[in-house]
Amino acid sequence: MARTESKMLALGTLAPEFSLMDTVTEKTMNLKAMKGEKGTVILFICNHCPFVIHVNPEITRIAKDYQSKGIGFIAISSNDVENYPEDGPDYMKIKAKAEGYTFPYLYDETQEVAKAYDAACTPDLYLFDDELKLVYRGQLDDSRPGNGLPLNGKDLRNAMDALLQGNEINAVQKPSIGCNIKWAGNRI
Repeated sequence: MARTESKMLALGTLAPEFSLMDTVTEKTMNLKAMKGEKGTVILFICNHCPFVIHVNPEITRIAKDYQSKGIGFIAISSNDVENYPEDGPDYMKIKAKAEGYTFPYLYDETQEVAKAYDAACTPDLYLFDDELKLVYRGQLDDSRPGNGLPLNGKDLRNAMDALLQGNEINAVQKPSIGCNIKWAGNRI
């Protein structure tokens, strides 16, 4: 399994706007309509990546813990479905229901949204404030498949707690590590 780090988009970057199909409702949704009142987490994930499979239970727990506090959650899959059909919209809908996602799971067919966010891996996580300015990007926590460390989401949870309390978020942030996004035409 390839280990690709996130590229660490510059803090303060304004979230690029997008409109994508939610695979569960089959409706097109846009960022402005989905953003949280106090912040928004955007997750680049997919169905088949072992890193995402490993963190899925904690992603689901975190969303349930923080959505009621005004944090919106949006998951996006940008993988090339021609070579990775298990990451296609029909399978995304099944995965979202099986995992109990309480947030949209959007399909980025053109991969333009992943490019706009400079996403590199799955999972690649971004936390934006209420004005959609980037305040955190990086790992969920130190747990990886097979490393035996607890899956607790502490890095993302600490960033969201600081945001909600009006405290400064530590600018020293560890990149996420996962499978590379599967680009159409083998773009690296």
